Amino acid sequence: MSRVADKVVLVTGAARGQGRRHAVRLADEGADLILFDICADIEHNDYPLATTADLDEACREVEKSGRRVVSAAVDVRDRAAVESALASAVKEMGALDVIVANAGICPLGGQVPIGAFANAFDVDFVGVVNTIHAALPYLGAGASIVTVGSVAGLLAEKAGPGGAMGPNGPGGAGYNLAKQFIDRYTMALAAQLAPLSIRVNVVHPTNVNTPMLHNEAMYKMFRPDLEHPGVDDAMMTFPMMQGMPIPYVEPDDISHAVCYLASDESRYVTGVQLKVDAGASLKF
Repeated sequence: MSRVADKVVLVTGAARGQGRRHAVRLADEGADLILFDICADIEHNDYPLATTADLDEACREVEKSGRRVVSAAVDVRDRAAVESALASAVKEMGALDVIVANAGICPLGGQVPIGAFANAFDVDFVGVVNTIHAALPYLGAGASIVTVGSVAGLLAEKAGPGGAMGPNGPGGAGYNLAKQFIDRYTMALAAQLAPLSIRVNVVHPTNVNTPMLHNEAMYKMFRPDLEHPGVDDAMMTFPMMQGMPIPYVEPDDISHAVCYLASDESRYVTGVQLKVDAGASLKF
């Protein structure tokens, strides 16, 4: 249980969902953690986001592994806030070795205002750029940057605006574009940082069993034939996304990939698009 022993890892969107699981898994494998989350709702995003109580609970889960942890309520859209919080955290921790740029939202629905496009894009892409660029001065040889994309976003690009995986309203369009940009940005950054022996890779999940998946707007995207679909309705069509006959993967399935890319096991792995998608990209 020491695959990332004594590494200091920053995880954004860490209060719950994928982010919390990544943090806990990395702590179990020996890392110390810096946890950022907005701990507030964002306009036009109908499902509730994490709270300060969620972030506190994430810290307690990390501490169960005996690892150090610091946290802050930070909006990744605010570069100055990210820089300030990170400077304080790195001063306390003494180093920074790994970035997991995970924070994201998906404000679906055809009736949401155009502001949903801006909010989704700003959180999901600009937030990734802010996080990584704020962290670059602290990283040295052997460091690892992991971004979190989306197989659905990549498939939407292939399908086009009118395709089966196309956007659901302005927020869905912003989400898909952001995830496509993350993919391109990761590859470009990997090329720039390779001479410095800093690795950059992107993980592309399919449906993941988190609050982002379990809300009425998402259910409606999978069951447009129903006015108010519930989880049981969506479970009938969730498996259509994947090649394997499953409705979704678990957060731990993504954390396995993140842990590998954070560890020295992947010391010569950079510029990789690691799809944890149960065959979704093959199917479509």
